[in-house]
Amino acid sequence: MLLPDPHIIADSAQIAAGLKHPELKQALYDEGAVIMADTLLTLHGERHRKRRILEFGVFRKDFFHWYEQTVFPATLTRSMTGDVAAGRTELVDLGYRVTMNLTADFAGIDRPAQSTSETAELLRLVEIFSQGATIIHSTRPKDEVREEVRAAIADFEPRFLAPSVARRRELLAQHAAGKITDADLPRDVLTVILQKGDPEEFTPEVLTREIGFYLQAGAHSTANSTIHAFHDIYTWAEQDPARKERLREDRVFFQRCVHESLRLHPASPVAWREAMCPIHLDGAGDVATGDTIEFRLAEANRDKTLFGEDADIFNPERVVSLPTLPFGHTFGTGVHTCLGRDLDGGVVPRGNVDPETHQYGTITLFLRDLFARGARQDTDALPQRATNTERPNWGHYPVIFNKEHAWA
Repeated sequence: MLLPDPHIIADSAQIAAGLKHPELKQALYDEGAVIMADTLLTLHGERHRKRRILEFGVFRKDFFHWYEQTVFPATLTRSMTGDVAAGRTELVDLGYRVTMNLTADFAGIDRPAQSTSETAELLRLVEIFSQGATIIHSTRPKDEVREEVRAAIADFEPRFLAPSVARRRELLAQHAAGKITDADLPRDVLTVILQKGDPEEFTPEVLTREIGFYLQAGAHSTANSTIHAFHDIYTWAEQDPARKERLREDRVFFQRCVHESLRLHPASPVAWREAMCPIHLDGAGDVATGDTIEFRLAEANRDKTLFGEDADIFNPERVVSLPTLPFGHTFGTGVHTCLGRDLDGGVVPRGNVDPETHQYGTITLFLRDLFARGARQDTDALPQRATNTERPNWGHYPVIFNKEHAWA
């Protein structure tokens, strides 16, 4: 049976209102239920509210400052050492390695060996999870992708999840006995779930999918956003030496460049919602139970009335007015706003901010590190677009580290 065509909404204000509607549930990831079923992103209503409150407990006092100042630098250095020594890297691979390691820290997956082979194996599994989650846009046979995801889950649980759970349960037992304090517990999603989650809700299968969801969502979207931003910023800066100097000297402006790239390249170009009951929706009119609404985020992010006549191009100098955010709808709106928005993109500066204490986000910090090391496109091997997805991602992006262009 053919499903009816979805209702299409591309107006920015109507998208903002629609994504907040309580009778519209997430629908984009139904095809990827093999990894997405009963995860935070697909839950609706009270179940979603409780799950979000629970897992938001990771963001304890000073979490973001601690993460940027303590976790990120060590993880970045460890992930990049071999590439820097070689004088070159492939940015898609590096982006996934860095962001996967960061996401693993946040999700709560240990990598005790810290070896190249261990990282490669976890990355392989996370990439398969990502293909399963975004299966709606896959160009491959969907049943083939699902079988690969099931096999990856079967590898992931005993190799990575079970040992991580065991270590945290031991720490929680020590905490309950008063032998260690809150400060001694890992600051990650898995610890919060094991400490405060309902065991009847978090069955072994749901726990595996929930942690797998965090791994793939963080690594997949952040890696792709990082590569897009590198390409946009590098291309823009090459047109004028003064731009390179500004990127080097002005950290807040560098973050603004990242936000501009995020606007142009949302991780998901659309958001889908399904009506739980008959409703009337601005931009769609009367919507019946079970109807699908397609919110065109990428299109709204290029609205010329909000972002100017040059909305289709990368221009970090553009000025937008509240309530419009510089990155548009890239992180979503409403109850499904991306939990990692401030982690990836940092805080949007309002007025003058202190560059020493401002929260920039991991994408900005990662890219500044690349530029500081003289990262440049490899002119002997031009970047290529990905062919395994309909999403406009990069599939191959060679980069060299040129010491002549490094920041002293």
